[in-house]
Amino acid sequence: MSQDLEFALEAARNAEPCILPRYQNCEVSLKPDGSEVTVADREAEELIRRLISERFPEDGILGEEHGEKPGTNNRLWVIDPVDGTASFTLGLPLFGTLIALLVDRRPTVGVIHFPALAETVYAERGEGCWLRKGGGDPARVRVDPCTCVSEAVVTACGPHSSDIQSAPGETPYNLSGVINQARKFRFGGDCALHALVAKGRAHAAIDTIMSPWDIAALVPCVEEAGGVATPLTGGTTDVVFGGSLVTSSHADLHAELLEILNRGAGGAT
Repeated sequence: MSQDLEFALEAARNAEPCILPRYQNCEVSLKPDGSEVTVADREAEELIRRLISERFPEDGILGEEHGEKPGTNNRLWVIDPVDGTASFTLGLPLFGTLIALLVDRRPTVGVIHFPALAETVYAERGEGCWLRKGGGDPARVRVDPCTCVSEAVVTACGPHSSDIQSAPGETPYNLSGVINQARKFRFGGDCALHALVAKGRAHAAIDTIMSPWDIAALVPCVEEAGGVATPLTGGTTDVVFGGSLVTSSHADLHAELLEILNRGAGGAT
């Protein structure tokens, strides 16, 4: 394990005291964009940013709650202290702490830590994807290959930016086409869905609107587990900044999902 991955895992664990005491007992406020935020979000990010600055003072930091701090090198830490704030505020355990390291804009380390579940999915380029439960030993995880939508278990974060529900300016991706063709489809929660792909429990996960801090930690985990990760518009360049994410367990399944999602939506495959 590199010092970068070791640090990311430690930072995610160290953020738990900012998060777990407020789990199922938090007050919610709204940001200017209408999204929810809690004290846990802000304090956990402040802690992680401080740890990064102390350990890697030349590295840049990008976080959901406190913006970007430019670095003096090609390394950027991207963090989301409580991914799935909606789940967190409802008392559901599917929220996660996301920490990633980008080198030249490419994610090289990814940690998806679920404080309420005592579970962590993590990966580093070239070293595979791993799952640790509680204090147990880590076990390597891999995707469950599936080549077509009709045989796949597919999940999505929600119906936003789709033909089911679309606000002005959003792309109406053909999500109903996926729902109707998949063997099994479920709506669920944020990073937990992509972790299911990495663990081989689901075959694909769809998020139509995402920010870099939502995406960065997920990409190395899914790819090191043998899966595929791209924006809904396709292409594997600069995935973290693509504004959306599809992860899947096989290239053929991925191509079919993109074709269906972009059918009539004006997107490119």
